[in-house]
Amino acid sequence: MHVVVNAAMSADGKLSSRQRDQIAISGEADFARVDRLRADSDAVVVGVGTVLADDPHLTVKDEQLCQQRLERGDPEQPARVVVDSKGRTPDDAAILDDAATTYVCLSEAAPIDRRMELADRAELVTAGDDRVALLRAFATLQEQGLEQVMVEGGGELIFSLFEAGLVDELRVFVGPKVIGGRDAPTLADGDGFIDEFPLLSLERVERLDDGVLLCWTVDS
Repeated sequence: MHVVVNAAMSADGKLSSRQRDQIAISGEADFARVDRLRADSDAVVVGVGTVLADDPHLTVKDEQLCQQRLERGDPEQPARVVVDSKGRTPDDAAILDDAATTYVCLSEAAPIDRRMELADRAELVTAGDDRVALLRAFATLQEQGLEQVMVEGGGELIFSLFEAGLVDELRVFVGPKVIGGRDAPTLADGDGFIDEFPLLSLERVERLDDGVLLCWTVDS
């Protein structure tokens, strides 16, 4: 499995405001890049916090890219994955529609009634006691044929993936906007590292509109 974390952050490293409001950080050029990256992926992954805050659909928008997927023998849309330890994904979330296969990764702590409701709308992957055990969950996803995986956030999930050693690449669009706020989410939240920090190798820098795309690989 190859895991690419993709994110857009402000010039001061924020993903959104302290109120968790969705803020436009990138423009059309980056939106097109993200759509291509989705189209090249077997699955697009987000944490439940992103679902609750933004209600993303996580589908490829460009019809030509969808057609190219079909021509190479892939489903029209990549699978969608929610990491959701307690089963908080709303029943009417956009990610649970029939546009693509959706997997919801749960822990054993998810209530039975929520499991039953979600099972009508998604494929369930259970791994871990109180929180989703990412290594086990991603191994199960790989068994389902999901090899090229794109992660779109949020900061808690991204930190946890780095902590588990699951990230292969990090691609970040840094936009020309300052958001501020000590409580605003950053690229990698969670507990934070105090030693053995993940190290990155810069592979590519590209200007997009008034921002910059930074592409790193994760040192093994």
